[in-house]
Amino acid sequence: MNKGLKKLLYLHFLLILPWPGWKLPLLGKQYLELLTMWYCSVQDCCDSGDCRVSNNFTGLKSDLRVRLHGQHLAQELILRVVRDYIETPRPPLKALALSLHGWSGTGKNFVARLLAENLYRDGLKSDCVRVFIATFHFPHPKYVEQYKEQLARQIRETQQRCRQTLFLFDEAEKLHPGLLEALGSHLERQAPSDDRANTPRAIFLFLSNLGGNVINEVVLNLLKSGQPREEITLEQLVPGLQAEIAESTDSGFGHSRLVQEKLIDFFVPFLPLEYRHVKLCARDAFRSQELLYTEAALEEMARMMVYVPKEEQLFSSQGCKSIAQRIHYLLP
Repeated sequence: MNKGLKKLLYLHFLLILPWPGWKLPLLGKQYLELLTMWYCSVQDCCDSGDCRVSNNFTGLKSDLRVRLHGQHLAQELILRVVRDYIETPRPPLKALALSLHGWSGTGKNFVARLLAENLYRDGLKSDCVRVFIATFHFPHPKYVEQYKEQLARQIRETQQRCRQTLFLFDEAEKLHPGLLEALGSHLERQAPSDDRANTPRAIFLFLSNLGGNVINEVVLNLLKSGQPREEITLEQLVPGLQAEIAESTDSGFGHSRLVQEKLIDFFVPFLPLEYRHVKLCARDAFRSQELLYTEAALEEMARMMVYVPKEEQLFSSQGCKSIAQRIHYLLP
């Protein structure tokens, strides 16, 4: 609870003294607790700050390790940079911007949900979290100026409401260049203020399929050369990924100031998923629906997916996408 509220409640308690039959300590304690409960029911306050924010990094670490399959690079990088950004005593002067890249179904949206669930009490439904889908929220290029105003207002209002915010941009490669330009001002380094301790923290996540092919190509070549998948490093993937993004002619994302002015702090590659990872996704789907399963059922689920390249048949072309929807094919 902030000091201003405590003083206000204390004054309220003084104004109603004395009441016959009441002792000062009891009245003060009960009245303070009553008003505190009322205030916090509408203001989301608690002794540790904003109760909408949970920042459960133990849970995030466990979820990334147990529930996210085949993505050791994303597991390690995202946990480290997000925790460092949030837990540093003096808030950074720049929002944290992460750009997640890889084929569909490899876990980008899943990671975004895990972040929201562990950083905020209400997950993606928290009023400290905003989700934008390029083709859904900004579908018509002719309205880009209106979209820019709406986006700026929504970011500003969310940051005024919460000291720690999370903004998700799905299908980032399809964002209009005007919107990408407008987002730049929110990712720039800000001038230091006198009240540095209360500087708001903001995380921007950009999710994109852009660069997925080059990630897959590098991973395939490394595996064929005998390198274990779990020993693949960021240094082997990120340079090629960034080059592919910057040279892409199918999207303005790589030519935006977000990339050109290095406002994106980390590019996070998501590796293509293999047969064994699809089986784990199938197991999780059965468990989430509280259904019994057998090893044969998991094998059959995994065999339903299409695997590429044509010769190696190594990577699931859809990752784990649609796995949960396929369960009913196996039910009696």
